[in-house]
Amino acid sequence: MELLSKIKNLADTQPESLAFISQNDEISYRELWNKSEEVATYILQLELTPSSPILIYGHMEPQMLIAFLGSVKAGHSYIPVDTSIPMERIVKIIESSKTEIVINVTNQPFFFENSSIRIININQMEVDPSLPVPMDNWVKEDENFYVIYTSGSTGNPKGVQISANNLQSFVNWMVEDFHISGGLRFLNQAPFSFDLSVMDLYPSLASGGTIFAITKDMIAKPKILFEELKKSNTQVWTSTPSFVQMCLMDPSFNEKLLPYLSVFLFCGEILPVSICQQLKERFPNAKIYNTYGPTEATVAITSVEVTDEILLKFQTLPVGKAKADTQIVLLDENQQLIPEGKKGEIIIVGPSVSKGYLGQKELTEKAFFTYNGMPAYRTGDAGYFQQGNLFYKGRMDFQIKLHGYRMELEEIEHHISKSKYVKSAVVIPIYQNEKIDYLSVLIIPAEHSFEKEYQLTSAIKKELGEVLPAYMIPRKFSYHEELPITPNGKIDRKKIREKVLL
Repeated sequence: MELLSKIKNLADTQPESLAFISQNDEISYRELWNKSEEVATYILQLELTPSSPILIYGHMEPQMLIAFLGSVKAGHSYIPVDTSIPMERIVKIIESSKTEIVINVTNQPFFFENSSIRIININQMEVDPSLPVPMDNWVKEDENFYVIYTSGSTGNPKGVQISANNLQSFVNWMVEDFHISGGLRFLNQAPFSFDLSVMDLYPSLASGGTIFAITKDMIAKPKILFEELKKSNTQVWTSTPSFVQMCLMDPSFNEKLLPYLSVFLFCGEILPVSICQQLKERFPNAKIYNTYGPTEATVAITSVEVTDEILLKFQTLPVGKAKADTQIVLLDENQQLIPEGKKGEIIIVGPSVSKGYLGQKELTEKAFFTYNGMPAYRTGDAGYFQQGNLFYKGRMDFQIKLHGYRMELEEIEHHISKSKYVKSAVVIPIYQNEKIDYLSVLIIPAEHSFEKEYQLTSAIKKELGEVLPAYMIPRKFSYHEELPITPNGKIDRKKIREKVLL
């Protein structure tokens, strides 16, 4: 595979260059390559089922990269799982993926009741480092490179399969179109279980860059975050708009703090005009790019540079034009092409479109198809074209993005409704400035012994914390005797939304 060959070449030609820096550790290209060779050798000795995925558990350690590359060198895709993911969800991922091993890169114990799953601590692998890994074993072409699990409407996460070809298409575009080639310093804000991380990880490794990781502990302590940012020498900033918005709350977030910053890349949620205006004031020499794309099409497939002209012209920013090897088609409910200016479902056609959901044939057939001989994906997103630019207009179903995380409202409702304190529940996204600010849940409670509503809320949140990541738990809870229903017997979400906004 071209990407792996480039990383190998960098390990040979600039071995001491740093590939990855975290708060407490760092790794050079030579160390990354050699240690991932050892992991690959160890995996090959296990004689796993060919092409079976390997779950990698950890946070922002360099060992995550070692395990990723070791897996794909041994011919296996990897499933990145962050330490913030609840164990019940991890169990579902393990069961869905049929993984045979978990590589734990943390220094903390990882327990899993199923004795057929091998749990391996990366620091305890014993291998002969002199054994080379044949390139023939590397993941290639249509074989899965990684699998990222996203929210599913039935309460079960869906594993999006991204092949070597999918990833190569994305990396080529990033390196060629975004002025980021040549050993730059990339900021890594997103956990590896979130595909926004791929936007900095592989373009950096493909171009001889260095990744500077922002951990969840740093984000929780702004003083430490800004101290680390000052030391980071970041040149390419990749994040959700929400994260940079948080940083902008501090007046010291400006060109003095990050004097080398030249490119902002945003993905994962709507980018407000106001954020771009502030960034242009504080970082006048940096380019700002708005991008769009679902996990199923390998991170992102459109882009636009946000210029002063665009900020003056549009109140809502476009997400731009498709990359050269990709086509965007807008279809109506009858699968007919939509004319410019009219809203339709965004269909992505091209080589970065996934082959589908791991082990879920029915869901795959529903969302993935062939269009003019090319792989295509029904995004479920609404959009329209204006003067050649694509504009994103939100979800056509109950799937949303909140702070960059994609989730199904039905999944959240499913878990809330399973609580012993809940009869039924409806989750409503609350918008501010054209993007979702938080989630509100309206609940018809079951019988309980709590005197105060906050006690009931605390009990429900405690249950949810065992099955859902924190970002999927609604911020606001309200309790009702009944909820409005439509004439055909369904929950009337329109009336509920109006009720919430009163």
